[in-house]
Amino acid sequence: MAQTVKLCGFHAVRARLRVAATTIEEVWVEPSRKDQRIKALVDELQKAGIAVKTADMARLDALSAGQRHQGVVAVAQARQMVDDLPTLLEQLDQQPVGSRFLLFLDGVTDPHNLGAILRTADAAGVAGVVAPKDHSAPLNEVVMRVAAGGADRVPYIQVTNLSRAIEQVQDAGYQVYGLDGEAEQSLFKADLKGALVLVMGAEGDGIRRLVKSHCDALYRLPMKGGVESLNVSVATGVACFEALRQRS
Repeated sequence: MAQTVKLCGFHAVRARLRVAATTIEEVWVEPSRKDQRIKALVDELQKAGIAVKTADMARLDALSAGQRHQGVVAVAQARQMVDDLPTLLEQLDQQPVGSRFLLFLDGVTDPHNLGAILRTADAAGVAGVVAPKDHSAPLNEVVMRVAAGGADRVPYIQVTNLSRAIEQVQDAGYQVYGLDGEAEQSLFKADLKGALVLVMGAEGDGIRRLVKSHCDALYRLPMKGGVESLNVSVATGVACFEALRQRS
């Protein structure tokens, strides 16, 4: 039997409907919702031949395991995407160099941060997000909801050893740049136009020393004001869109 996931909320359900409608098995909605937003979504689902059922809030809360669902929960098959780094690199090798843009996460354990990062990665043209199997957030319902479709379009690959994964991408011709608040050079001065990996560290701890030592260079985000650092998902957004600006 195919593995299933729960998609909670309008963004997650609509995103899956538009990219892979056939993977949605059924959708549950709260019957008291009569607004135009829910009507439009139900119409789209029914046109796609997807069963739409009603459930009270208690049932929806149980289906979503307590996650925010806005009165809409879908049961869908887990999407089959690239799940190993060598295959992803092989696929990208057939693409223009502008498509060779990856994001490595070292110690991002908060599923809300991971979801926000996957959403940003999708918007910024990142071809894949790579993280270690240990001390990283899993791809769960919280991530799917926050990612608002990003988790359906950007592969999330977990590897045994992140330093070894860095060596793999370097051997494939990628430049690997780590974001570090103590670095001397601003990311805005870096050349981000070629085959690129950006490495982001855990909030508070940053990138681990061993992982830093494998990067080709370390850069910081220029900061003004009194705050010492940004939330990792915000910092990732700034870094990814600077890369997108240069690559566009």
